[in-house]
Amino acid sequence: MENTLKGQVALVTGGTKGIGKAIADSLSMRGARIIVTARAAPGENINAHHFIAADLSVPESAGIIAKEVLDRFGRIDIIINNAGANLSPGGGFSTLSDEHWNNDWQLNFMSVVRINKALLPTMIEQKTGVIINVSTGAAKLPIWEMTMSYSSAKAALNVYSKALANEVAGKGIRVNVVSPGVVKTPLMLEFIENMVKASNTSFDDSFKAVMEKIGVPLGRMAEPEEIANLVAFLVSSEASYITGINYSVDGGALPVV
Repeated sequence: MENTLKGQVALVTGGTKGIGKAIADSLSMRGARIIVTARAAPGENINAHHFIAADLSVPESAGIIAKEVLDRFGRIDIIINNAGANLSPGGGFSTLSDEHWNNDWQLNFMSVVRINKALLPTMIEQKTGVIINVSTGAAKLPIWEMTMSYSSAKAALNVYSKALANEVAGKGIRVNVVSPGVVKTPLMLEFIENMVKASNTSFDDSFKAVMEKIGVPLGRMAEPEEIANLVAFLVSSEASYITGINYSVDGGALPVV
């Protein structure tokens, strides 16, 4: 796979840790020039990806990112909309305020809409490009106690992605969705640690409770690299006839084919 993306420019939002970092490093290994965004600069940038500090929940961020990408690199070939998080407390509908709903939708849905809108004109002009929107298995299997507003925002992202894929397919641009399940990321480990504090149980017991609630036949979390491997394939020329599809990478958690 070495140099299969040579000369291409890829933007990875939320690309400094977890799934985003694994994707950025994987695409870089294949020859792409990488831009990553996050709210704060990483402590170390071993692979020297170009970094843009940005809070994607702020509407103006998309334009700032797009301008810097195009001013510096002159083109954009790959957009990985990876930034996202479950920002709201658990407990169901009664615990969620308007602010909780708005925060989840701004980061997990509207940020993607804005980034794509800012950079798609360049892809259309190039007559080529690939967009991967990173969603979640919880969009199809929402857990009301934990992910109600987050899941709804990601479900909207899935529908938007299909509509966008249909719109831009004739312009040479492919759009797909990757929906991870339980992945061993800093955010997931923090989520389980918060469960430990709230329930006064051990980490192992809280982890077991999450896995039983979701139901993962493979019985373990995914490694970030296992998500990145699929993304690397989908942005490559080997996937040139694939668009408008949502891929689950969840260890078998989704109970239907």
